[in-house]
Amino acid sequence: MEALSVETIPTGKEWQYEPKWDGFRCVAFRDGKSVELQSKSSQSLTRYFPEVAAALGKLKAPRFVLDGEIAVPEGRGFSFDALLQRIHPAASRVKRLAQETPAIFVVFDFLADEKGTSLLETIFSERRSRLEKFAAKYFAGQDGIRLSPSTPKLAQAKKWLSQTGATLDGIMAKRRDLPYRSGERDGMQKIKNFRSADCVVGGFRYGTSSPLVGSLLLGLYDTNGLLNHVGFTSSIAAADRPALTKKLEKLIEPPGFTGSAPGGPSRWNRGKENVWKPLHPKLVVEVCYDHVTGNRFRHGTRLLRWRPDKKPAQCTMDQLDQKQSNLLRLLRS
Repeated sequence: MEALSVETIPTGKEWQYEPKWDGFRCVAFRDGKSVELQSKSSQSLTRYFPEVAAALGKLKAPRFVLDGEIAVPEGRGFSFDALLQRIHPAASRVKRLAQETPAIFVVFDFLADEKGTSLLETIFSERRSRLEKFAAKYFAGQDGIRLSPSTPKLAQAKKWLSQTGATLDGIMAKRRDLPYRSGERDGMQKIKNFRSADCVVGGFRYGTSSPLVGSLLLGLYDTNGLLNHVGFTSSIAAADRPALTKKLEKLIEPPGFTGSAPGGPSRWNRGKENVWKPLHPKLVVEVCYDHVTGNRFRHGTRLLRWRPDKKPAQCTMDQLDQKQSNLLRLLRS
């Protein structure tokens, strides 16, 4: 189930609220002695988080499917950088980091019970009630497995949102009256103190008079499956540019963008061609943005983090909250 990014908390009796944890979304499958951790892009995470798999394997429930977030605690919050360090081919490194910076699994949804019965068609209020009973029965004494708090109270949701940036990544709002909406965004919304989007890196430009990358060109897929250029980010740390340049150059491959593309005369360089390098659509980044106009970021964006846990195909236009209806309502008032 995907989430729509919005600016304000939805209200009404049909909504339930949860903290938004800063980690990797994960669906955990248990069947007897077998445990499998799966990312949003349907990739296996099991080898990268052996301590989470072990904790789930110790639960006395013989089978289940849980939806949640893998996160690495750090101080009063979580470290996404420590999480990224786990996605590494060396088993020895993963084992060492699992001991030094152990991850936890924060559970927020119940997709199949101990009998193996699917709960996908069950509305969320019932799934949540059954999850709380499941957690009370099986999670006790398991430090690596936590139940995410949840509330129908707007005041509590606002309190969680005020903690964004300190201990949380924002809040989630879920429809209590809907079944599990696989691949859809109408049953869940995410609210942060800023707006963000996961974008495909469809190309890049070198810096002015520099052999190193200067900016990343961002793309989102439309309903026709075309990758459209939506903006750029140049907020790349100087220390990261040499290694990133080498990584990008290995991925140079036309066309980069299959829909609307960057390029053409530059307004700032006396009509010179705005040269850019197309990339194979493999890399995904999360960026922070302010406004969207005509399906494009109005200004440059700020690079928040790389998202190796997401497939490029998941980076779609419907993430963007353009606020056109709100603006029109203000003009009419």
